[in-house]
Amino acid sequence: MDQTAVIFVNVGTPDSPSVADVRSYLSQFLNDRRVIDLPWLLQKVLVNLIIVPFRAPKSAKLYQKLWTEKGSPLLYYSIQAAEKLQLRMGSNYRIWNTMRYGNPSLEKILKEIENQNYKKIIILPLFPQYASATTGTVSEFILAKISRWNEIPELRLINHFHDHPAFIGAFATQAAKYEIAKWDHVIFSFHGLPLRQISKVHSEIDCKECLCKTQFLEGGRFCYQAACYETARLIAAKIGLSTSDYSVSFQSRLTKKWMSPFTDETLIQKAKAGIKKILIFAPSFVADCLETKVEIEEEYSLLFKKHGGEQLQLVESLNDHDCWIEGLNQIISQGI
Repeated sequence: MDQTAVIFVNVGTPDSPSVADVRSYLSQFLNDRRVIDLPWLLQKVLVNLIIVPFRAPKSAKLYQKLWTEKGSPLLYYSIQAAEKLQLRMGSNYRIWNTMRYGNPSLEKILKEIENQNYKKIIILPLFPQYASATTGTVSEFILAKISRWNEIPELRLINHFHDHPAFIGAFATQAAKYEIAKWDHVIFSFHGLPLRQISKVHSEIDCKECLCKTQFLEGGRFCYQAACYETARLIAAKIGLSTSDYSVSFQSRLTKKWMSPFTDETLIQKAKAGIKKILIFAPSFVADCLETKVEIEEEYSLLFKKHGGEQLQLVESLNDHDCWIEGLNQIISQGI
């Protein structure tokens, strides 16, 4: 057929907030060799005997807070975005919404696509900044599956869009509903990663000494840290912030050996310094999820107020907003 298949891939979500479903999801997620890049035996023992058994009940309680009548926000916003984009791009394209872990199953969708003889396949992992543990694992999985097909169509992999004007513009549009001038400070909070994963990209340079925090360096497209700081700079410039108006930090850490500064510690420092009102972006996520709705909007808000802050306002993710649907159209259409 002449149609082009467009495959959206996000990280995933449990089928329900039950302990059993959360356990199943975490097991699939954390056993990925790119997510926890430790020696095989150590990873299996750590994940299956320690992390998953102890973390599943705690994570299930968090997912229960997140869940709505529509289910998981990450899933239903992804479905809505795909449906809206389908209408926007027309019948020459078929938009498929999938998850790397859980459902809709990426593996099952690929089997459906294999049997439909598409002329071209465009793969869009919905992670703005490239990382081996996100875009890398999606790319590896899809390419391994497609390599076994008898007929391999033309392929295009969009492996990052952290600096795409349509992505930056969509976040600026989301922020427009909040008067930037009324906030004491703005924080761009990104999902953290272990420092060892960042160091693999440029092993000859210590991440703490890299200049990517102040400028985008040649070859930085595959450095997650460099891409995060560039995203923050571009959004800040788009909404009129100076360098003193905002900070960049990293959330969801598991150990102290993750990317820093940490968002929770940054919020405490700002509160103790007399900062009362903070506007916070989470530009490593294109749809609201556990990290935005529970970690930032609930846990970090309480933390900030506990130490003297008054208001922490989350700029909602791009979700299925019209500005993002047009942004996706531009990102996908570019180069076709």
